[in-house]
Amino acid sequence: MASSRRALVWLRRDLRTSDNSALAAATHSFDEVFVAFLFDRYILDALPDRFDRRVSFIHRSLGELDRFLRRHGSRLVVLFGDPMEEIPRLAQYLGVDAVFAGRDYDPYAVSRDSTIGERLAVDQRRFELVKDIVVREPGDLHTQSGSDFRVFTPYSKAWRNRLDPDVDLGELRADYAALAPVGDELPFLEPIQNYGFESAELLLEPGEAAARKRLASFEPKLSRYDLDRNFPATAGTSGLSVDLRFGTISVRECVRRARDQGEAGEKWLTELIWREFYQDILFNCPKVVSHTFKPEYDDLTWPGEDDHFQAWCAGQTGYPIVDAAMRCLNKTGWMHNRLRMIVASFLTKDLLIDWRRGEHYFAVKLLDFELASNNGGWQWAASTGADSQPYFRIFNPLLQSEKFDEKGAFIRQWIPELAAFDSRTIHDPWSRNPLEAIASGYPRPIVDHATQKARALKLLSSARETPV
Repeated sequence: MASSRRALVWLRRDLRTSDNSALAAATHSFDEVFVAFLFDRYILDALPDRFDRRVSFIHRSLGELDRFLRRHGSRLVVLFGDPMEEIPRLAQYLGVDAVFAGRDYDPYAVSRDSTIGERLAVDQRRFELVKDIVVREPGDLHTQSGSDFRVFTPYSKAWRNRLDPDVDLGELRADYAALAPVGDELPFLEPIQNYGFESAELLLEPGEAAARKRLASFEPKLSRYDLDRNFPATAGTSGLSVDLRFGTISVRECVRRARDQGEAGEKWLTELIWREFYQDILFNCPKVVSHTFKPEYDDLTWPGEDDHFQAWCAGQTGYPIVDAAMRCLNKTGWMHNRLRMIVASFLTKDLLIDWRRGEHYFAVKLLDFELASNNGGWQWAASTGADSQPYFRIFNPLLQSEKFDEKGAFIRQWIPELAAFDSRTIHDPWSRNPLEAIASGYPRPIVDHATQKARALKLLSSARETPV
């Protein structure tokens, strides 16, 4: 009798069992399939907070995955350590012919996977990387001249033109009958403390089942998404950014649902394409991790003050919409997309602080942190990136506050000292009612917007005039 052909599925950013590219490919090609996750010590060692929400989200999602696999006669193997050592070692122990994983486009992931592929090949094992976290892979689309896209609108048009729903959006169903039993000698999911972390309170329920519920509850709101998505006090967004980040839902399913809504789903589809545009930028230009996309800004000296940065981090700038957004981030690990643009513009254009400091702070705090989108968003706000906001367009935090939180509902939620202010005064308390502002204990504005805008224009325009 011929021996069974075995494969290992290494889950990374695809923490689900439905519509999972790697799991589907492996179970339809091999007789016995094992499933593993690895806590990467290189990533975990860099996290400053033992209560990191992302680790808690991953850990609880893995619990759901393990329960599913056990119902099908298998279980999740959970490793901890150096992936370049642990994955080849596990593959050898299990005697698999191939290791399957969803392709990741971050520079570290690309380098890591290259090394793992080489080490697996030494033992004649294949490393099969499959498309999963995007619909259109980075580097797949080019302009008519053959160059990489630098501007979103033509990228989005090319993305739509190349889309083949039957090929790109079909649901990838695994054959769970191929899942193999796992011996007790292999490591299983342990309490989170055993990985050096503590359980953190989460704003969102982790796991695949919760993600699917979020998508289902969002579908009826799609018809108003374009109208409601910019208002942080309303529930007008999908809330799926963390699920897309860790793969507790498939991006293909999200795109399918958006397209099912026809024109009503077009705006959300555009936002999903923005995510892939930033993946394309990161893959084609990995220098953006530490450098500006536009070289003329790379040597720019940002003159902002450190105490202003600390006030921004703490939500103590004296600008209510900025402070409410930062306090929400610090408390929950989440920030509404409109608010991300407002606080990023404020840090770079009002406080004149290097965008990289803000990007790093978000990288530490955001539950849905994704390198490509975080970097792209910050460089957009700072006017240093691909398809960035033109340097002369600077958000006015007061006007943004009045337009997108008109009645001050979001501000009241996160700045209790301003809760009693009327809907006009709450946006600018020190200017409109200084006596009450003093009594409230809310800080004075640390900068004057008009003055800082002029400084920002001078700073950024001078950089553009410098030869590179």
